[in-house]
Amino acid sequence: MKVLVTGGLGFIGSHTVVELLEENNDVIIVDNLYNSKIEVLGKLETISGNSIKFYQYDLLDKEKLDEIFAENEIDSVIHFAGYKAVGESVREPLMYYTNNLISTLNLLEVMKKYNVKKIVFSSSATVYGEQESPKYVETMKRGETASPYGTTKAMIEKMLEDLYASDNSWNITILRYFNPVGAHKSGLIGEEPNGIPNNLMPYVMKVAAGKLEQLSIFGNDYPTPDGTGVRDYIHVVDLAKGHVKALQNSPDGLNVYNLGSGKGVSVLELVTTFERVNELKVNYKIVDRRPGDLPEYYADPTKALKELDWKTEKTLEDICKDTWNYQKNNI
Repeated sequence: MKVLVTGGLGFIGSHTVVELLEENNDVIIVDNLYNSKIEVLGKLETISGNSIKFYQYDLLDKEKLDEIFAENEIDSVIHFAGYKAVGESVREPLMYYTNNLISTLNLLEVMKKYNVKKIVFSSSATVYGEQESPKYVETMKRGETASPYGTTKAMIEKMLEDLYASDNSWNITILRYFNPVGAHKSGLIGEEPNGIPNNLMPYVMKVAAGKLEQLSIFGNDYPTPDGTGVRDYIHVVDLAKGHVKALQNSPDGLNVYNLGSGKGVSVLELVTTFERVNELKVNYKIVDRRPGDLPEYYADPTKALKELDWKTEKTLEDICKDTWNYQKNNI
């Protein structure tokens, strides 16, 4: 299968490219390098032993996107490309709405033109908003999103639903991620956010490496076992394999799946596990809660197991070891 991966040099996209190549797919990457680095392309070729076709184009440029489809007989698309920093989206909402929505519209219009109607979309658990139960199931209605970033994910989901309602020859799979962490076992690719990290694990990694002074844990008075917030952390390699399973096994039509471990892990549990498996110290302090943070939520991944034959295989210890291995190789 010839697969176009948008945003294929980013954190999740790059790991998915590796898994696609493992399954003997032909991969084409398009990435504008806003959230990624060109060096990742060489690392992907080293890991896979394959030469990978790459376009440094922006999906906002519809003519360039058309060129990719004209030059390649593409069978399906995995769509990762988009701005993804929650805090930045709050400061720059128009930038997020313009980029994430228009780029997706352009992609879908060009796909339609070339009769490429199979797409896997990178969505997020943020579309659930706050639910009555901490165990999130795909049948729940989308909730109130907490940021413009989350709203763009919800709006694109709705866009895809409306597209399918108008033409049910499309095969659309929406994957709602929980908290992707970890790195490839080679230590060559992993998460490398620009500036100060927004997410917990990259911040832990930077503190452990001495690049940041201290980790702030926001609140220890939640109704959870140790008082800190509980989330569902998924190893990025497991997540990447979920995309391959979605291409291979997703039934015809429009389908939505949670990709998560199904287990909640507290912030403090993650930090102490990281310290234990890597035999090092992470300097942290407890500070006040952040507004809008939920006490606890995690995936119900039953549907992905039943329909896609997918489940997580990596442990929290694997996550912590692989994250630190990547950091050590890239200090």
